[in-house]
Amino acid sequence: MACAHITQCPYCIDGHTQRARKIGATDEEVAEAIFVAIAIGAGGVLAHSTVAMRSAAVPH
Repeated sequence: MACAHITQCPYCIDGHTQRARKIGATDEEVAEAIFVAIAIGAGGVLAHSTVAMRSAAVPH
């Protein structure tokens, strides 16, 4: 589910969430997967921000 949220595919999110619910995933477990995706997504933004800042510092 976390990967589906990272790719922002509504069909994958729906399918993986339904499958997780069928095997007993709780609201808390669904939320945790979403929080993992948030953390991963924000980490990627932070890491890539260094590229933007380095690029902005170099005259073109």
